[in-house]
Amino acid sequence: MSAPGSFEGRVAVVTGGTRGIGAAVSEALLARGATVHAVFARNEVAAAAFGERQAAHRGRLALHRCDVADYAAVEGLWRAIEERHPSGVHVLVSNAGIRRDAIVGTMRPQDWHDVIATNLSGSFHMAKFAVQSMLRARRGRIVFVTSPSGSFGFPGQANYAASKAGQVGLMRSLAREVGRKGITVNCVSPGFVETELVADLGEEQRKAHLAMVPLARFGRPEEIAWAVLALCADEAAYVHGTVLEVTGGL
Repeated sequence: MSAPGSFEGRVAVVTGGTRGIGAAVSEALLARGATVHAVFARNEVAAAAFGERQAAHRGRLALHRCDVADYAAVEGLWRAIEERHPSGVHVLVSNAGIRRDAIVGTMRPQDWHDVIATNLSGSFHMAKFAVQSMLRARRGRIVFVTSPSGSFGFPGQANYAASKAGQVGLMRSLAREVGRKGITVNCVSPGFVETELVADLGEEQRKAHLAMVPLARFGRPEEIAWAVLALCADEAAYVHGTVLEVTGGL
């Protein structure tokens, strides 16, 4: 299967962009010529390590520490990016996400609020400023990285499932708002992928999750990145308002 085409001359913003799926997306965009602003929340060590791995693309990679749940911080982030790129941003990949698992009857209110704030409100914050940037050029690509949890509702993940279902609703409404402006909006829904979100599962949970996957393996971050880039490519101009599942048949 061939990879999407060149992103030379494009400016992309990737949240959660220095680890896991986000790192794979950032790396793939850099490899295809894009300038990438990779956003991370707290882990400066991981961000610095990612930057070192991408030394060959150093002139086209900027690392930003920003909590996407903080509206004022996101506004400041976009102000800094647009000072550097006054003609606007072409791609937003909203990938930042956290989990705080517990059954509803014992879930702490703070864990509910934290997950919704990062996963859903953070997606809104980033999309709002991305749209404003993209409207000037009347073109753009927005991709939210969601999850099958939003449809299946895995036990112990009510907050995560609600946030991911909310991302799909946000995507569908936004798609109707901006389609006539040359901006496409879609979701990629990865299944179980070998990242930190899967690594912290217990052995029995891993076995149970693996048993659900018809392909009998977990996905790799670069496989999700391929799907994200496919939706961001020029050739995907008529793919709009949809969820692309990359789940191994889950």
